Amino acid sequence: MMDLNKILEILPHRYPLLLVDRVLDIQDDSIKAQKNVTYNEQFFQGHFPGLPVMPGVLIVEALAQTAGIYAYDKIGDEGKGKFVFFMAIDNVKFRKKVVPGDVVILNCRVLRFKKGLLKVEAWAEVDDEKACEAVLTAVMRDS
Repeated sequence: MMDLNKILEILPHRYPLLLVDRVLDIQDDSIKAQKNVTYNEQFFQGHFPGLPVMPGVLIVEALAQTAGIYAYDKIGDEGKGKFVFFMAIDNVKFRKKVVPGDVVILNCRVLRFKKGLLKVEAWAEVDDEKACEAVLTAVMRDS
């Protein structure tokens, strides 16, 4: 497990764009993390007044940050000073609304991780029901 303080050491993201609260498990080929969705999230002010729904692009971003944590954790000190950038987002599907009070479980299964290129099958779940799924490809580079 990895708490928020450790995540802040690994990821360059900060509030309001840090979207991972805790890492629940990291294996050789996967990672599972958690996002606690609260009504106080800045994006709920405008998405949508009277019907707060977490924007799908932010769910995908949370999955990408989870994949980034995996990459930084696996390469260790080699990752210092490097950033993980999206290259492709494929086969995205949104299946369930994410609303305040939800605990989103963020899952990534590594399809490829070689020479700074990371490709994962990613999905977000709320109450054991898939909310979003995608295949994400990213590259680790110097800023």
